[in-house]
Amino acid sequence: MAKLEQTIRGDFNQILNKIQSGIINGSMSASLEASSDFHSGGARCSVRVFERFSWAGSNRVSLTVTLFQNGDDRVYLSAITAGGSQAMFFKVNTWGEEAFLDKLRELI
Repeated sequence: MAKLEQTIRGDFNQILNKIQSGIINGSMSASLEASSDFHSGGARCSVRVFERFSWAGSNRVSLTVTLFQNGDDRVYLSAITAGGSQAMFFKVNTWGEEAFLDKLRELI
């Protein structure tokens, strides 16, 4: 599992659209598996779950991106990858997870 947390300044919708289109268009095998959006008062939260095939690991990896904003221009991002291991009882070969997260780093 790899994780990235960061605060971004900007328009929530623009950031979300840039991430979503950048991840999907950044890999032939990337897909949006699920999404969820919440609004309450001045707060917003959007969750996106992406999946793609990792050539390095010969398996599929997922990337969950959560954006949260509470009324101002700060957007909080949390991104976590999973599924990049080939072992049964412990994690080995997590290159695919890191590569998926690197794509998100490029976008933000």
